[in-house]
Amino acid sequence: MSYLDTIRTFVRVYELGSMSAAGRDLRISPAVTSSRISQLEDHLSVRLFQRTTRSLTPTEQGRAFYGGACAILEAVESAEAQVVSITDNPKGSLFVAAPLGVGRRLIAPRVPEFLKAYPEVSVRLRLTDRKVDLTTEGLDLAFFLGQPEDSNLRIRKIADVERVLCASPDYIAARGLPARGDQLVADGHECLNLRFPGATEFQWPLVTPDGVKRFRVAGRYESDDGDVLTDWALAGHGIALKPIFEVADHLRDGRLVPVATETPPEPIQMACLFTHRRRQDPKTRLFMEFMIERIGASVR
Repeated sequence: MSYLDTIRTFVRVYELGSMSAAGRDLRISPAVTSSRISQLEDHLSVRLFQRTTRSLTPTEQGRAFYGGACAILEAVESAEAQVVSITDNPKGSLFVAAPLGVGRRLIAPRVPEFLKAYPEVSVRLRLTDRKVDLTTEGLDLAFFLGQPEDSNLRIRKIADVERVLCASPDYIAARGLPARGDQLVADGHECLNLRFPGATEFQWPLVTPDGVKRFRVAGRYESDDGDVLTDWALAGHGIALKPIFEVADHLRDGRLVPVATETPPEPIQMACLFTHRRRQDPKTRLFMEFMIERIGASVR
């Protein structure tokens, strides 16, 4: 098992391009990470990485060894998955990512129930509204809202999520109640936007009598955290585009009010993203089915 751990460490160093990042990901110290790589290089009698104080770059031998190392890990994981399927006793760590709103409201509350059913499984839940990379970040499964860009990954749809444009009564009293998407633009409404690195403009897809149209909205408030946008909307700073499940309580108690209801937002897909290899892992499959059943019913 120690050699297998060393190979696993090498793969994560290669993928993350950093000893310290790989150590954090594997929950081992930088010293242990470095030691494993050195031991592997000694065993193979080659240098796998060129190291400087600022960078770590795979050598030709390192690039060649990476492909074989991945094949070894996949073969071991596949063999373990077959055994676990027979014994129906999944074990090990699950690495899961989800958007903040989805994770906090739909997934995290249900994790204890899953772990109670499968006591030898642990869940490492990473919540972020930015896009994640399953391969480089070592994820087994990622929940998301929208449409993924990587067509090489597998998708399991959960539901189409209804969305709403909403603002506080104070904002509406000060700026008026827009009825349509074109008024958001023409009247210069303060639109609260979710922005990630690389985003160049904001366009809200709204359902009009002529079909779905994208309205280029603007505003001084933006964040990469969807819950921050909700807080700003509650404080009267602008109009937010939100999945209804994230703001349902605020809509019920009147702290937020639907706006532009003649052109409501287009529903957004909620789904799971995974690789074919990860799908074969019983604990990944069980967690996905467990969450899909409960989240789908809740959202619908």
